[in-house]
Amino acid sequence: MCSEASPRRHPILCIIPPYVLAHVSRLRDPRLRELAENALQSLALSERVRGERCAIGGIAPLVARPAPGKQRTVYDGKHTTRLPGTAVREEGDDPVRDVSVNEAFDGLGHTYDLFWKAYKRDSIDGRGLPMLATVHHGRLFNNAFWNGRQMVFGDGDGVLFQRFTRSLDVIGHELTHGVTQYEAGLEYEGQSGALNESFSDVFGSLVKQYTLKQRANKADWLIGAGLWARGIKGVALRSMKDPGTAYNDPRIGRDPQPGHMRDYVETLDDNGGVHINSGIPNKAFYLAAIGFGGFAWKKAGVVWYRALTDLLKEASDFADAARVTTSVAERDFGKEGADIVRNAWAQVGVSAAAKAKGRKKRARRTRPKRRVRRASNRKSR
Repeated sequence: MCSEASPRRHPILCIIPPYVLAHVSRLRDPRLRELAENALQSLALSERVRGERCAIGGIAPLVARPAPGKQRTVYDGKHTTRLPGTAVREEGDDPVRDVSVNEAFDGLGHTYDLFWKAYKRDSIDGRGLPMLATVHHGRLFNNAFWNGRQMVFGDGDGVLFQRFTRSLDVIGHELTHGVTQYEAGLEYEGQSGALNESFSDVFGSLVKQYTLKQRANKADWLIGAGLWARGIKGVALRSMKDPGTAYNDPRIGRDPQPGHMRDYVETLDDNGGVHINSGIPNKAFYLAAIGFGGFAWKKAGVVWYRALTDLLKEASDFADAARVTTSVAERDFGKEGADIVRNAWAQVGVSAAAKAKGRKKRARRTRPKRRVRRASNRKSR
């Protein structure tokens, strides 16, 4: 995916969208000024590790393990930005007193379990890659990210965000960026970037559903539930069931995600709106999962997993994803399965039959940025 022959800009893959941090950085309330400064520092830290994914992203283990199995290590960053930090819990160790360490360790394990037990994938790369995570990264660091080789978690500031290890679907989301890195390698820009984010939301949600043994119609379909601090008006970072409804608070802005192509956001921000427009394929997956019924990882999840690992390419767009998932559904679940997936995409305005008219694979290089700012700064109702 990354090579000297084809250099590309690879942003760090963070769970908190940049437009949320930018909104916080513009706050004028003196009581929140320190948090605004911290948001800027979070953006700066993310920029400093930009590109590391390209340097290490395609490396796979040279020696395969004799048998599949979890191989986890959690490190304590001790509030520095040096990685990985001090190893504090490894595979086979008992739980420790640090709740963040235990949450990260368990989250790595639950993610491994979904991919291995549901899809026979041995770790992130499919070849037993050790699963690493660092907790207590930086001071008041408002983010969690996959850097191409490991997970990194901030503690949050306690006023806007709580610790980032507490959300299992966030852990699954970020680790799935690693799966995408080793498989389709979806370019992190425009529609392919929105698909990259969406696949992470899909399997992040499925990690939680699998762990809780929830059927599709009983799941909350929220990404990042429990991350907002007390008093923030929001339930999560994103809602796959109802994009655009996850939060609405003057301190953090308003959820700008669309759930249909008629509301697709053209912007240069956020790498062409990758965290914004991912609401569209997210809603398609939710509709497909509800259409199939039962446990979402068994049918809808299988379709999306096989599309990601076997058929999608770096520059695939929404129409490509619709065609590919419909084809996989027909192959594995017959005409009824194909109809479910085709209808799910149709309900969000994406045709599985032909490319959307006039839609380029990458976001068009036209403004306005202001559409994104309006979406994130509208007053609370």
